[in-house]
Amino acid sequence: MAPTISDLIASTDAGDRSAADALFSALYAELHELARRQLAGSRSAATFGPTTLLHEAYLNMARREGRAFPDRARFMGYAARVMRGLVIDHARHRAARKRGGGFHITTLDDQDGAAAADDGEILRVGDALEGLGEAEPELADLVDLKFFCGFSFAEIATMRGVSERTVQRQWEKARMYLHRHIRENEVR
Repeated sequence: MAPTISDLIASTDAGDRSAADALFSALYAELHELARRQLAGSRSAATFGPTTLLHEAYLNMARREGRAFPDRARFMGYAARVMRGLVIDHARHRAARKRGGGFHITTLDDQDGAAAADDGEILRVGDALEGLGEAEPELADLVDLKFFCGFSFAEIATMRGVSERTVQRQWEKARMYLHRHIRENEVR
């Protein structure tokens, strides 16, 4: 009988390198879709595509010791944060070179056709999410699961063992925090 995702996560947490590789393989399609979403909204060809982003994230995750993932949702949320970090680092690098364009993510709007973001916006959203992660880690995880992983409120509620309405209220709280943080930093 093939090991389940939970079994692979538990073995990975115990330090089994082959389990980590098997976990990555088992979730490859889902992780690839996550990487594609991270790069969504690009106005022109990105410097790297979803496959490259996914593989860079895997290398980054493989180097980190002591990370525990009690369930699939937390693993996916962590993968989303790693990918987001790579996208933000790339935007910082490009901003430092003073060459804009070519690599954009979508904004935090609920609409599917959200406008593409520039490097400055990517950096502002990244800073806001870091602040949210320090203030309320559970809300930052929710943003990763909803916005970056693409899980529905119902799926997140099931993963967390709470009502869908509770997740919606937490989502609104997270969005208000992020929007306020971004506005305050635009004024400065």
